[in-house]
Amino acid sequence: MRHSTDRILTTHVGSLPRPHDLLDLLKAKLEGGDVDQEIFSEMLRLSVEDMVAKQADAGIDIVADGEMSKPGHAVYINERLEGFETRPDVDPGLYKAEREAFPEFYREYFNRAHLGSAIVRSEPMFCVGEIRYVGHEALQVDLNNLMAAVEKSGCKEAFMPCAAVTGVGFNDYYDSEEAYAYAVADALAVEYKAIVEAGLLLQVDDPFLPNIYMDDELDDAEKSAKVSMYVEAINHSLRSIPEEKVRFHTCYGINQGPRIYEPDLPQMIDQVLSVNAGAYSFEAGNPRHEHEYHLWETVKLPDGKLILPGVITHATSVVEHPEYVAERIVRFAERVGRENVIASTDCGFSSQATYKTEVEPRVMWAKMRAMCEGARIASDSLWP
Repeated sequence: MRHSTDRILTTHVGSLPRPHDLLDLLKAKLEGGDVDQEIFSEMLRLSVEDMVAKQADAGIDIVADGEMSKPGHAVYINERLEGFETRPDVDPGLYKAEREAFPEFYREYFNRAHLGSAIVRSEPMFCVGEIRYVGHEALQVDLNNLMAAVEKSGCKEAFMPCAAVTGVGFNDYYDSEEAYAYAVADALAVEYKAIVEAGLLLQVDDPFLPNIYMDDELDDAEKSAKVSMYVEAINHSLRSIPEEKVRFHTCYGINQGPRIYEPDLPQMIDQVLSVNAGAYSFEAGNPRHEHEYHLWETVKLPDGKLILPGVITHATSVVEHPEYVAERIVRFAERVGRENVIASTDCGFSSQATYKTEVEPRVMWAKMRAMCEGARIASDSLWP
């Protein structure tokens, strides 16, 4: 994993808008339609190639496949793990305090955006048998497509995002939640190891960890204990992988909304830094969390580790001014060291496969270019 040794490097969180012709085939495939596999495979390959090329053209240093093959950043795991059934009529109970405080807003929002805009309905997964990883073939397709696209683009580094232990369904089989978490961890470890062995960086996506802090059925001690258990399970899933090959991303699940009941990063930071990763990605480019850069005045980033703060956001369609992006980058560089900062995004811009993303693709690319220009301006300041 590269550090910003002579300039601020740039990356993003992973998911990007899929082209509509690919979405047509992906939707038909997920709904059990008659899809020509050869045509789908070629369109997927070309979509990844195009997406990597666009990232390189925008100035992104550390690229990804945009999750072109996936119906959602966590939903895709349904297809790669055995031992689950979906239950479409179950409410997973996410964001309870937010939904109760702003019922009209979230009723409309979740109908038109978020999971409600996905090409296929997201249905909660329940574990009903022994968990086993069965996604080898689909994973290999993703690896082959990304590696070929990276080679063609000339990019030096790439990552692949994957679901974290905390984002995989509900337990109806194992004796305890801890036993379930470790069974999930053992299954996900197969995917994680294959990604790193292919020469890519692994990104563990965990927007679900903060949900534990939002569970009003737990007291503070119970929340802390549950988070710690899941962090240990995540580390178990990463046990065979060097830290310097791992990026850990956490965020808050909701893209655009009031978001007043989500936890602050300072509340979680000790446990986030307990994840055995070489880099930590988090939201920092929106009005709910931008002020949290101050935490690095009292929290010491462990030696050799990196932070990937969001300096542009998916929470608004306003394109950030490059000068302001540079200010955001410099704030972090002054607190943790310029070599330990890589400019990134708050979250993915298309966490679900959807025809209409909340930030229109042309706006998103303008944001990406603003981030890269801001990184250049910051670099001129930090390496005068």
